[in-house]
Amino acid sequence: MSDQEISLKTINDLRLDTNKEPQRFFIAAYQRGFRWSPLQVTQLLDDIWEFTKRRDPQPEEFYCLQPLVLKAMQEGGYEVVDGQQRLTTLLLVLRHFNERLAEKYQQQLYMLDYETRQNLMEFLNAPSKQLAESNVDFFYLGQAIDVIEQWFSERESEVEEIKTALLNKTKVIWFQLADVDNPVDAFTRLNVGKIPLTNDELIRALFLRRNNAEEDEAQAMQLQIAFEWDQLEKALQSDAFWYFLSNERGKLQNRIGFLFDLVARSEGLPAEAVHDTYGIFYLFSQKLRAAGASPKHEWRKLKQAFLMLEEWFEDRALYHMIGFLVTEGMGINAIRELSGKCTKSEFECRLRQEIFARVIGGQPPEEMEEQSVRERVVEKLEALEYGPHRVKIKSVLLLFNLATLLQNCRSNIRFQFDSFKSGQWDIEHVRSVSSDKPEKPSDRVAWFGHVLGYLKSHKTQNSEEQEEQEAVSGEIEAFLKLSQPEAVNEVFDPLYEKVLAWFGEDTGEGADHGIANLTLLDQHTNRSYKNAVFAVKRQRLLELDQAGIFVPLCTRNVFLKCYSPKVDNVMFWSEADRDAYQKTIIETLVNFFVGKVEGSE
Repeated sequence: MSDQEISLKTINDLRLDTNKEPQRFFIAAYQRGFRWSPLQVTQLLDDIWEFTKRRDPQPEEFYCLQPLVLKAMQEGGYEVVDGQQRLTTLLLVLRHFNERLAEKYQQQLYMLDYETRQNLMEFLNAPSKQLAESNVDFFYLGQAIDVIEQWFSERESEVEEIKTALLNKTKVIWFQLADVDNPVDAFTRLNVGKIPLTNDELIRALFLRRNNAEEDEAQAMQLQIAFEWDQLEKALQSDAFWYFLSNERGKLQNRIGFLFDLVARSEGLPAEAVHDTYGIFYLFSQKLRAAGASPKHEWRKLKQAFLMLEEWFEDRALYHMIGFLVTEGMGINAIRELSGKCTKSEFECRLRQEIFARVIGGQPPEEMEEQSVRERVVEKLEALEYGPHRVKIKSVLLLFNLATLLQNCRSNIRFQFDSFKSGQWDIEHVRSVSSDKPEKPSDRVAWFGHVLGYLKSHKTQNSEEQEEQEAVSGEIEAFLKLSQPEAVNEVFDPLYEKVLAWFGEDTGEGADHGIANLTLLDQHTNRSYKNAVFAVKRQRLLELDQAGIFVPLCTRNVFLKCYSPKVDNVMFWSEADRDAYQKTIIETLVNFFVGKVEGSE
């Protein structure tokens, strides 16, 4: 065999070779000895037992173990690269079954040959506590034998049922290395850091194994799939593309598995395979082993799924709407159903309706009539409050950012889903709320420190205002020099109120928890500048923006006062600013839902 081979084998299949002789499995010197704990042995038996207790099992259902990685030996048998612990435990269980039977009824079992530890099989044939104490390998084997005997003694009436399930309904993923593969290299890769084979690696072997086609044709197909596989993986390695499709963070390798999962679920992934580590592999294994199966045909379906996703990504309107729905937890296959049997414009309408239902709630107005949409949007926004509706507010503010980018057809700016999803985002008050006055010593010092830093770096041209500013700065410096400034409330409270009043944030005007006073803010900035006055937050956001660090467009616009009809003072957030901000949110969302775009003919 010149290529890797992958298949599913029952435990019964492992017992004998093609000549009906006991199959030989060779354990090389680089392998460690048997080291499974009683817990690991018990877990294996419990898993098989639980499988036998499933309600209404289907005839084709089976319990699947982790991959068994092997390499065929020239003299016959297989070298075990990965899976020795499972293989040994299974042999101990099979031997236990034989010990329950008269000799003439006992089954032939596979054999484990060791390059070292030559006396291991002798111990299995005649285990004893004395021998177990003389050798660490014997100790673990003896311990496992005791666990198996005790486990079955508690289930005497179920032994035959469990035996049948183990032999015929329990399978291993048989992963056979190619002749040219080095087993030591493969063992190192699989065991350094305990890296398991993934669905993607197993499926790749399925697609790249030889079939019954002509040699030249088979090789050409293998080369094509291998090349295209790498191209698809490379495309998915782009974070801009990946985070448009997925909310999974930190996945740096084997992103192509997303496509296999997508295709598998679109074709009805069996319920029992949904939460199985190798569920996707099982499905494709069955599909490619079926009569008349064609790897080329299955691969074409995968490419078609990719091309659909790529088309959505390239279209700016679809990119933002689909990206939003994915961020909100809607699956790609559910979105694909919306695209079925309709034109692109109809698909966009369906996406807007889906977004409306998720963000505003309820059945969208018929034909998205503008006045009806406006009434629903206004009603929704007025009902939102910071405490109980944080998740919904975050969705509204995210949609506001996306709709802002889409409202002018001449714009080519795209929302950075990769930056957004790889960060942590809070809902923050644009203007601090008086009830959130800092109480902890460290919070009080930090709060005044931020204010003082702002005052020192911003000078006013008005001499009278400059004098007032210097006076406030002096009082803050004096406060910070106190030995226990946090404890002196009679000093802190009046100075705190004085600073708020100087920035136009005195408690008389009352900042609120409604959406007109809320924006998206990255978690680090929010927590490090929590409850800071508007001017301090504004300074920090502008510094981030100038440094090229991602700041959502609408957050930036808020602190630049782009929504305010008159910018008479950039240091505080007034009631007029809030009203203008909320009006802009309403208009932007209404225009988005009704499909109104500026600059279009």
